[in-house]
Amino acid sequence: MSASQWRRAMNSSAAAQAARAGSHTPGLALAPTAEVAIESRWRGALRGIRWRHALVLAFVIAYPFFASPFFSFQIGAQALALGLIALSLTFLGGYGGMVSLAQMTVAGFAAYMLAIFGSSSNLAISLGWPWWLALLVALLLATVVAAGIGWLSVRTEGIYTIMITLAVGVAFFYLAQQNYTLFNGFQGFSKISPPVLLGVDLHDATPFYFMTLACSLAGYFFVKHLVRTPFGIALQGIRDNPRRMQALGYDVTAHRVAAYAVAGFLAAVGGVLMVWYNGRISPGTVGTGAMINILIIAVLGGMKHPIGAFVGAIVFVLLQNFAIDLVDRERFNLVIGGVFLAIVLFSPDGLLGLWQHLRSRLGGPFATRGGGRIHR
Repeated sequence: MSASQWRRAMNSSAAAQAARAGSHTPGLALAPTAEVAIESRWRGALRGIRWRHALVLAFVIAYPFFASPFFSFQIGAQALALGLIALSLTFLGGYGGMVSLAQMTVAGFAAYMLAIFGSSSNLAISLGWPWWLALLVALLLATVVAAGIGWLSVRTEGIYTIMITLAVGVAFFYLAQQNYTLFNGFQGFSKISPPVLLGVDLHDATPFYFMTLACSLAGYFFVKHLVRTPFGIALQGIRDNPRRMQALGYDVTAHRVAAYAVAGFLAAVGGVLMVWYNGRISPGTVGTGAMINILIIAVLGGMKHPIGAFVGAIVFVLLQNFAIDLVDRERFNLVIGGVFLAIVLFSPDGLLGLWQHLRSRLGGPFATRGGGRIHR
């Protein structure tokens, strides 16, 4: 947890104590205190906005208007959907200190539930519910499953947590592959399309891109806000010193399970976007390779930065689509493995950590003051 977050938390506590004291002090108005607190929050939010943030936002909004449908759909939309799933792992690992390999499992479970409760090519299994109802049920069940995975894994630490989540992911893969009654075996489900909303076919390249962009922006800003709330600050304290937080009266297990539920919801939204992108879901989507890919994406971008999940997803998708022009398709894992190894060796904080290191060394307008500390 950074010092700035502790200061904000302490300031919020001090403001709350002052407000409580004011309620018992005659003649002391509470309205100015609330107004000052709101005004200080807005000033803090505005100070956190940099010109580069506005530039990136303008670029991603204008992207489909100058890019071809292939780049809008195949590159942009896919990277945003994968980035949202990786964001769930970044939230767990970066702010909760818990590395889970089951995030793609949760995303795939949401996709399967959408196919089962909604419409697909398999009319014998799919129930044909309205898309919005199937979507809500899929997100709800996936969040519950994620909380259950968290309940199993938070009682361990380190490599044991990773192994438990990996075991859950592998078990679900074989369940989906061998069960034909509910999951339709290795064939899975196909013809799963996004709905037509207000006369707009969301399967078209530009509408689908903006849908994934809206979901990704919502997930990003939700995480950025959540980590500054009392829950997020407590979660970071548990990450740094769980015994001390337990001694202070915090329920460590409950906070960690809640973090898994939040991350599961983000992964579930990404899973729905991915099944709409692919138009189908099969056991191969939730296999071991897919689970490892989410970890690679999160580490490539940087586990300490929410935006790092999307940076890693963009690099991964670009390599996935264009590396075959340089090497054989079968050697893609070798390429992505080499990139992953280079990042881990030379920049453990991912590509964003490397970029911030270069900014601090360049000096001038790219560096920040305050002892070389990078203010995000």
